[in-house]
Amino acid sequence: MNSAPASEATPYIQRGTAAFRRTNLAFVCAGFATFALLYCAQPLLPAFSAAFRVSPAASSLALSVPTAVMAFCMLVASAVSEALGRKPVMIASVVVSALLTVAAAFAPGWESFLVLRALFGVALSGLPAVAMAFISEEVEPQSSGFAMGLYISGTALGGLSGRILAGLLLDFGGWNWAVGGIGALGVAAALVFWQSLPDSRHFRPRPLSWSGLATNFAVHLRDGGLRWLFLEGFLFMGSFVTIYNYVGFRLLAPPFSLAHSTVAMVFGVYLVGIGSSTFIGGLADRFGRRRMLWATVLIMLAGLALTLPASLPLIILGMALLTFGFFGCHSLASSWVGRRALTAKAQASSLYLFAYYMGASVMGVLGGLAWASGRWAGVGALVGGCLLLAFLVAVLFLARLPPVKQ
Repeated sequence: MNSAPASEATPYIQRGTAAFRRTNLAFVCAGFATFALLYCAQPLLPAFSAAFRVSPAASSLALSVPTAVMAFCMLVASAVSEALGRKPVMIASVVVSALLTVAAAFAPGWESFLVLRALFGVALSGLPAVAMAFISEEVEPQSSGFAMGLYISGTALGGLSGRILAGLLLDFGGWNWAVGGIGALGVAAALVFWQSLPDSRHFRPRPLSWSGLATNFAVHLRDGGLRWLFLEGFLFMGSFVTIYNYVGFRLLAPPFSLAHSTVAMVFGVYLVGIGSSTFIGGLADRFGRRRMLWATVLIMLAGLALTLPASLPLIILGMALLTFGFFGCHSLASSWVGRRALTAKAQASSLYLFAYYMGASVMGVLGGLAWASGRWAGVGALVGGCLLLAFLVAVLFLARLPPVKQ
C-alpha cells in the first residue's frame, strides 16, 4: 500500500480551526512578550542614569547591549532551529527571556544588570528568527499572511505596552518595579505561548552546516542592491531608536519637566506606526518601492524637524510623523530584501535584521554622546545626518538599481 505524500498525510493548520486560533494566540503572546521585554528599557534610561550614576550614553547600553547581542545571534538562530526544531527553540527563547528580565530587576549593580541584558539578547534571538519559518511551514499558504500579520501586531503591541507600562510602574515604585513588572507579564505570556502553540508537523530536522550558512551570507553580501538595503535598515532603525531613547531625557528636563508617567504616555504615538506599514505597502504596489522609499525617508526627516522647537505639541506631532515614516521605510526595505534575494531568503532576512538591530545598538550609544555634547540639537544633527544619507542612498542608488534576473 502506497503512503500519501507528507503534505496530504499531514494537513496544514487552516483558518477557522481550533489549531489556527491556538497558533494565533501563541504568536500574539510571544510577540507581545518579547518586544515588551526588549523595549521596556527605553523609557527607563533616565532612571538607570540616576540610580546607577552613569551617563545618558552609558544608560543606553540597557537597550544597545541586548540588541547588539541579538543581532549577532539571529544570524545563526534559524540554522540552530533546523537541527533542534522550531518549537523547542521558540519556547526556550520566550521563557528564558522573561525569566532573565525578572532577574534583572534584582541586579545589585550596573555591570550585573548589563550582563543579564546581554544574556537576554542571546535568548531573545530565537523567536524572531524562527517564528516566520514556523508559520510558513505549518499554516496553510492562504492563511499564513493573516497569521503573520497577527504576530507582527503582537510585536507592535508589545513594543508600545512595554514602553508605556514601564513608565507608569516607574513612578509607582522605581525601576526595579518597572522591570520586574514587565518581566512578570512576560512570564505569563510565555506560559500561554508554551501551552497554546501546536507541535510542528511539517518540520524535518537537518544537520547544521556552518559552511553552507557562510556561503549563503557571502552570496547576499556580493549583491550591491542588498548591501544598500542592509545599510538603509541600519540607518532607519538607528535613527528611530535614537529619538525614542533620548526624548525622555529632554521631556524630563526644563522647560517641560514632565513626570515619568507623562513621558510614557508620549510614547503612545507609536500607535500610528502600526497601520503605516500596510498603508505604505499599498502605495508601493501602485507607485513602486523605488519611489516610495525616498518619500518615506522625507517623512522621517519632516518629523525630526518638528521635534527641534521647544514645543510639546510639535514634539509629539514630530514623533508621530517620524514613527509613521519609519514603519513605512522598514516595511519597504524588508520586503525588497525578500524580493531581491532569489535563494536562501532566510539568510538574506537575517543579514537585514542584523544591520537593523546593529543600527539600534550603535546609534543608541552615539546618540548619548550627541546628547552630552549638544542636548537635543546634537541628537537632531546626528539623526538628521543619518536620514540624509538614507535619502541619498535611496535616490542615487536604490532608485536606479537594475532588477534582478528571475
